[in-house]
Amino acid sequence: MTAITSPTATVDPYSLGVPAPARLYLNHLNPLAKVAAVLPAIVLLVFVQDLETPLWFIALAYALIVSGTRITARTAALLFLAIPLGVALIGFGFSLWVDAAGVDGTAPLLRVGEWTLFTGALEIGFATALRLASILALALIGGLTTAGPDLVRASIQQLRVPYRIGYTALAAYRFVPRFGYELSVIRAAHRVRGHHGGGGPFARLARGWGYIVPLLAGAIRHAERVALAMDARAFGAHPTRTERHLVPFRTRDTVFIAAFIAASALIFSLTFPWAPA
Repeated sequence: MTAITSPTATVDPYSLGVPAPARLYLNHLNPLAKVAAVLPAIVLLVFVQDLETPLWFIALAYALIVSGTRITARTAALLFLAIPLGVALIGFGFSLWVDAAGVDGTAPLLRVGEWTLFTGALEIGFATALRLASILALALIGGLTTAGPDLVRASIQQLRVPYRIGYTALAAYRFVPRFGYELSVIRAAHRVRGHHGGGGPFARLARGWGYIVPLLAGAIRHAERVALAMDARAFGAHPTRTERHLVPFRTRDTVFIAAFIAASALIFSLTFPWAPA
């Protein structure tokens, strides 16, 4: 069996790319293009030690996300509240673990008894925090704009990942929301029967323990239904499988990869050497 190449093939209706307008270009790129574009920068960011390089990449990632995808309240809270707060906390926390003997030549910033926090330690701590934040920001370019099914289908269609592995992983991925639904049904059933059990920590622990058996039973039933459905569709009977939904790799994907790698190379060249001053 071969993959469908007809123009009538559609995109997965659960994909993020369908409802997005054309101006939200990140949602319409191939998932593999977004991974391939940021991967070289992520690898090199592991080795940088300065403050400037990760700041440039955070600015680049934020510019792409803000201009290329839909910004919800949850996304805005992540980008402009959670990440900056995490950088502040992680940066200050890491600075406390820096060996003072290696930075005692820098200006002291804070003294508590015999302990001194030097500006060099603070710089090393925030360089590490910003490096982590830049890697996260680059990963969010694809993470916020890619649907899981599209990534699996792109891996099968472009990377030639065996569909037995890809669709098995996709089926396992879809177990997670199913478990959430089953847990909500079990909780509602317990409330209907008046099994509240109080509001203390031990009562909550007892209620959680009571969810395990029915949740496992529901998971087994769902796994059996999925296995029967896959058998009915002759899953694994042929080396290839017909694709109903195509995730094509277009010219714009190549242009995005080339442009992002060029921008990354420019940033790295301008900020080299990537070491604290």
